[in-house]
Amino acid sequence: MSLTNAILGLLTQSPMTGYDLKNRSFDSSIAHFWPADQAQIYRTLDKMAEQGWVESQVEFQEERPNRKVYSITGKGRTELRHWLLSFQPLPPYREPFLIQLFFAEDLSNVQIITQLEAQRDAHRQRLEGYQQIPLPTLDQLTEYRETSLQRLTLEMGIKVEQAYLEWFDLAINTVRNFPEKT
Repeated sequence: MSLTNAILGLLTQSPMTGYDLKNRSFDSSIAHFWPADQAQIYRTLDKMAEQGWVESQVEFQEERPNRKVYSITGKGRTELRHWLLSFQPLPPYREPFLIQLFFAEDLSNVQIITQLEAQRDAHRQRLEGYQQIPLPTLDQLTEYRETSLQRLTLEMGIKVEQAYLEWFDLAINTVRNFPEKT
């Protein structure tokens, strides 16, 4: 997935400024699985305008800076649809903590468990954050496609974090049974 496609998708909901995209859309939903900073969003909008996928209009404001509001074009909708219908290959899996664990041979059991518990706590916090997102459950959403698809996305995040927590419990119990390093 690219930032371009995320922006195109958000602009199908309504025209927005770069600020709106970042602060009202990305940070409240998509950032859970695809973060972007303000500068990335503006650079991408400029490239998308060059491609003809978005257009902008300046809204004049009194006592405030003018706003540049972006909207998706027909070309942008075609590009988004093409991307939505294309297969997405699995991304490379990179987990820095697993590299630490892989090479933790010289640490004591207590040190390894301390690291595992810290990681487990971070994943537990992320799971709690996901569980706070106010989306109805799937059985309540059968008639609402957009919200159901958003809930399915959230469910994936929840399931991933639950799997992490299960694995951390397994890892901690395994390390507890190691003989101490001499």
